[in-house]
Amino acid sequence: MKIPKHILPIIVISQFCGTSLWFSGNAVISSLIKTFGLTTNALGQLTIAVQLGFIVGTLIFAFLTIADRFAPSKVFMVSAIIAAIFNLGVIWNSNTLYTLLVWRFCTGFFLAGIYPVGMKIAADYYEKGLGKSLGFLVGALVLGTAFPHLVNVFFEGLPFKQVLIATSIIAAIGGILLFVTVPNGPYRKQGQPLEINSFKSIFKDSDFRQATWGYIGHMWELYTFWAIVPLILESYKTTYNNTINVSLVSFNIIAIGTLACIASGYISEKIGVKKTAFYALVCSCACCIIAPFLFEIPSTNILIIFLCFWGMVVIADSPLLSTLVAQNAPPSIRGTAITIVTSIGFLITILSIQIITSLNTKYLIQYLLPILSIGPVIGLYKLSKNK
Repeated sequence: MKIPKHILPIIVISQFCGTSLWFSGNAVISSLIKTFGLTTNALGQLTIAVQLGFIVGTLIFAFLTIADRFAPSKVFMVSAIIAAIFNLGVIWNSNTLYTLLVWRFCTGFFLAGIYPVGMKIAADYYEKGLGKSLGFLVGALVLGTAFPHLVNVFFEGLPFKQVLIATSIIAAIGGILLFVTVPNGPYRKQGQPLEINSFKSIFKDSDFRQATWGYIGHMWELYTFWAIVPLILESYKTTYNNTINVSLVSFNIIAIGTLACIASGYISEKIGVKKTAFYALVCSCACCIIAPFLFEIPSTNILIIFLCFWGMVVIADSPLLSTLVAQNAPPSIRGTAITIVTSIGFLITILSIQIITSLNTKYLIQYLLPILSIGPVIGLYKLSKNK
């Protein structure tokens, strides 16, 4: 079946627009701390609030099988618009830490109707070459995640509200664009209300379990790395008293992962999805371990090149592991399976982020980076096991 050429680009663009909400708070964290009198722990707290909201959202979306029972494009649009509205709550002048946490939690909740639903839409259109398609899609997530840092560069010196308003408008436009131009895919199967026993059965499949463990291990590292990139750069900047533009370099380190996602999709068609994901996880695990040694070298260029490489390999396996999850889930509950595995993965990110940011109050960030290798090690072990 021939798929219209505009479908994948629209899904990618809309995914980018919607996921730009994810780290919009992180991009302006310095302004939020000054404006609302927050502590330096606010970065971890606000990041965890988004992650927790996303987890709760994915669990509810999964329990109600929303992505399988309703038109995914409509779910995506409604979620994008509501998430954009909650994102605007951060600009309220009377915010406190608690209200900020509420706004970020609610934003994360409706991101559950954007990221996994976008993957579901792609799976409904691209039964073959799904790894390559999800490479573009996750690449859009990466670029969307990095985008607020770039917006912060352009609006430097202006009120942080401009960043949040811009990301909200972009997210809403992306949701509407997808709904208007992307109908239900040809491989979509109408879902039924969730039956717990049948859902449990998918975890009996060894391929599905391996993909799930690989995804969980990868997630332990990924979002914590993204969240602390500014902290890593600030620490290096303070240590060597240099002039790193933290927002711009953070954008580059995260955004370059877009290219890695696309490249890994093409590579997977040559050597296989699982093997490509495995090698990427090996590389990111190595980065976690050797990172502290790079801080001993007083060369900004070497550090940035290393972090850019890490920014590539830390995400390169993501679309491939999601592909393995989608391919090994029953078609009738594929959207729900993707959503629930994504939820488990993000639950792990809360633990990882909390551990790193809490320890960072006592120890320099560079000495905590090897902790991120725990997830990749577990993921590699599970992926390497024979069936």
